Amino acid sequence: MPGSSPRSPVVVAIDAGTTGVRSVVIDHRGSVVDLAYRELTQYFPRPGWVEHDPMEIWASVAATLGDVAGRLADAGRVPAAIGITNQRETVVAWDRRTGHPLHRAIVWQDSRTAADCDALVEAGHLPLVRERTGLVIDPYFSATKMRWLLQHGGVERSADLALGTVDAWVLWNLTGAVTGGLFATDATNASRTLLYDIVDRQWSDELCEVFALPQANLPEVRPSCGRFAA
Repeated sequence: MPGSSPRSPVVVAIDAGTTGVRSVVIDHRGSVVDLAYRELTQYFPRPGWVEHDPMEIWASVAATLGDVAGRLADAGRVPAAIGITNQRETVVAWDRRTGHPLHRAIVWQDSRTAADCDALVEAGHLPLVRERTGLVIDPYFSATKMRWLLQHGGVERSADLALGTVDAWVLWNLTGAVTGGLFATDATNASRTLLYDIVDRQWSDELCEVFALPQANLPEVRPSCGRFAA
């Protein structure tokens, strides 16, 4: 790795973005010393709808991480930590028993829930949402996407259902998937769902009720700088 001492610590950042996935090796100076990338397929099933294949997201993470990890191993190095950044409002629903996605991921640009958002505003829910989250009711955010999956996307409520953002999907797979994967997210992702109380720093019972979403199927929220796996 040019420009990086073999003894200096490095970290790997997984960037699960909108157009592609990259794994980036960063040295102690904050310089990028290696990178691997895979482009993601964009699906547009209807006007205003934007979807990704969750399995392609995970395969791209595994491939890019494998690429940089292999080169690190060849250099006799082990990353000190791995972090995840991602397209935050995009929603993935999957079965924690089988590991299978239950629908394509609904991407942050997707506007299929615009009418649903208008109805929630008309029903008077905006003040509560704004007070608890600092956000507005808009299809950009995750809650109405999750609601759409349950009401129109063929996703059934069950104890094994996982409703999360892309980081939660990636983390769950990285940490074992069906053999004990950690179902968790961080506060920066949770705060973009319309379901997280940014003052109390927890999922809001009231907001889950407003959006008719089961809190039991949401991930554990941990600090962004916390340890998610050994």
